[in-house]
Amino acid sequence: MVGMNDDSAFLVTDVSRLLRRRFDDRARAIGVTRPQWRALTALSRQEGINQGGLAELLEVEPITLCRMVDRLEEAGHVERRRDPGDRRAWNIYLTDQSRPLLDQLRSIAEDVFAIAFDGFSDGERAALSSALGRMRDNLTYADKDQSAHG
Repeated sequence: MVGMNDDSAFLVTDVSRLLRRRFDDRARAIGVTRPQWRALTALSRQEGINQGGLAELLEVEPITLCRMVDRLEEAGHVERRRDPGDRRAWNIYLTDQSRPLLDQLRSIAEDVFAIAFDGFSDGERAALSSALGRMRDNLTYADKDQSAHG
């Protein structure tokens, strides 16, 4: 059983913060904020998602997402298209202009992770990935279990 003096949670938080900071510094140099990067990456995985679905996926309020999409659209990175099944809804798509930007962002992420994993063996990387995946699954399923029994 993990005790209150276990520092794993603090380490996970610190590593996450440092990864974000390192990435943000590099992404800012090419004119992208972290929320924009997250939105573009989510769209690259689920292109054509509607604004409500994207807001939920990114865990932001719909109005916050709407403003973000406005800025991305003004910059030429995304476009809104009417949802053929719901005239009130908009689906979001990447533009051709956004694809090289996504490639740059992926390269930045790869560089940041190369720094973070410096000195790790393949086995250590795999073990860490497996452990973090299990933690995520445990927490995800715990949330579902609690809401089901709520």
